[in-house]
Amino acid sequence: MPTSQDRILTTHVGSLVRPPELTRYIEAIDNGVKVDHAAFDRCLADSVADVIKRQQQAGVDVVSDGEFGKFRSWSFYVLDRLGGIEERAVEAARGAGRDQQMFADFYAEYFPTQKLPKRGTVVCVGPLTYKGHAAVQKDIEVFKAGLKGAPVADAFLPVVAPASAVPRHKNEYYKDDEEFLFKLAEALREEYKAVVDAGLMVQIDDAFLPYMYDVAFAADQLEQYRKWAAVRIEALNHAIEGLPEDRIRYHICWGSFNTPHVTDVPLKDIVDLVLRVKAGGYCIEMGNRRHEHEWVAGVGKCETAARPQAHSRRHQPLDQCRRASGARCRAIDAPRAARRTGERVRWHRLRLRAIALCAARASLDHVGEARGAGRRRAARIARIVGEEGCLNGDVPQSRNR
Repeated sequence: MPTSQDRILTTHVGSLVRPPELTRYIEAIDNGVKVDHAAFDRCLADSVADVIKRQQQAGVDVVSDGEFGKFRSWSFYVLDRLGGIEERAVEAARGAGRDQQMFADFYAEYFPTQKLPKRGTVVCVGPLTYKGHAAVQKDIEVFKAGLKGAPVADAFLPVVAPASAVPRHKNEYYKDDEEFLFKLAEALREEYKAVVDAGLMVQIDDAFLPYMYDVAFAADQLEQYRKWAAVRIEALNHAIEGLPEDRIRYHICWGSFNTPHVTDVPLKDIVDLVLRVKAGGYCIEMGNRRHEHEWVAGVGKCETAARPQAHSRRHQPLDQCRRASGARCRAIDAPRAARRTGERVRWHRLRLRAIALCAARASLDHVGEARGAGRRRAARIARIVGEEGCLNGDVPQSRNR
């Protein structure tokens, strides 16, 4: 993991909004429409180079390709890269989780606006193999071409975890689903290794690991869910065995849907499982209202967790990425005393803003010359917060602002 002694490095989850021209090409290809592939390749290369430049200009240190070269979705792209499976025309049931059942009217209006990808039923019909070598090499080559000359600290490509690659499937070949899962992990290892061997960091995305608690388990089945999740963590470790941990970051979230999320599994109930992944960094979605307070569970677990092959500064759970709206990144050195009460949250946010502004001011060589007004504003906020002791983690108990 890239580190810095004098500034907070920034990154994001990896997926960014595709430009309209690229979106038109991807939608056409997804729908089976013939396109000029040479023109598409030029558009893709230009789009990736541009989004890298935009990330750098925005102050992002560890950048991605925006996932611009992936088709269908962040996870279903891999179906075209696996052998031994087929998609049958019968549309797969999405599964109505507890959240969707509680807010049925809302979901009925919301889902049609999301352009969710159609998918059939995924069936395992033979030995699972990886056949996406050309596709992942294209991802790598386009990304590395766009990185040339870009003054960034590091770069990563997002890929899908075994638990999220085929979360719902029909097994007609292996003796049981656990054997299927581990063979899938072995196939996906080839993609992970290709990215690392190319000198890039690999981010393994696993949104379905937390999400399935809501859609596949009852509220009182936490222990059953944890056993289910533990097997998938074990399969992921099987997939990355032997790969350099400092070039791997693991990302979980509870789904990017702008939905209530009231039945999500709390981080405190799974953070020990997350930390079993033998990665150099953890990227946890905590920039939304539902989960932003849970950094306490993550940091506390990281301070006490025992890891099989622990070495110094191994755990960097929340300093790698906090997912917020769009590509915004937040500081994570949050005060221990912050809680989800109105007054404390206001001061907590003020403190984070002061840290971010002061960090930008202190790193002018990297982000360019700051405007005078911005410098004055940063100093003013830092002075206000400093006077109240917030920079030391103390939150005012009786200040109404």
